[in-house]
Amino acid sequence: MRAVIQRVKEASVTVSGDQIASINEGFLILLGIEEADNQDDIEWLAGKIVKLRVFGDENGAMNNSIADVDGSMLVVSQFTLHASTKKGNRPSFIKAARPEQAIPLYESFVKNLETKLGKDVPTGEFGAMMDVALINDGPVTLIIDTKNRE
Repeated sequence: MRAVIQRVKEASVTVSGDQIASINEGFLILLGIEEADNQDDIEWLAGKIVKLRVFGDENGAMNNSIADVDGSMLVVSQFTLHASTKKGNRPSFIKAARPEQAIPLYESFVKNLETKLGKDVPTGEFGAMMDVALINDGPVTLIIDTKNRE
């Protein structure tokens, strides 16, 4: 499981001209799921994200978690995070999980975040063409891969 986490001042997702989700201060999480992912990856990644200390404290140092600042999260599925570009110019997505495997893992990840954060976590629409808008705060952008925990 691979996540690109962007600290944002605001973010939104629009599908077919209709805004379906939006947040103010918090994280926009782009989530890629691969065939080898499982519930252990979900637990570890959700726990890691909720505990990230990347929000400013009273001195401006990155010491606060998303819970400390009462921030929100917006999760968007993005299978292209598992693209391989080793050969040629057309990316291969062979490692990305098929929808029948990815959707339940995606939904479980979102529920896990909601439990850990204590509030609803809006999402994009799995498999849809989405327009994702954000104002990156910092910018602070982190990439976490559950296969590289050490």
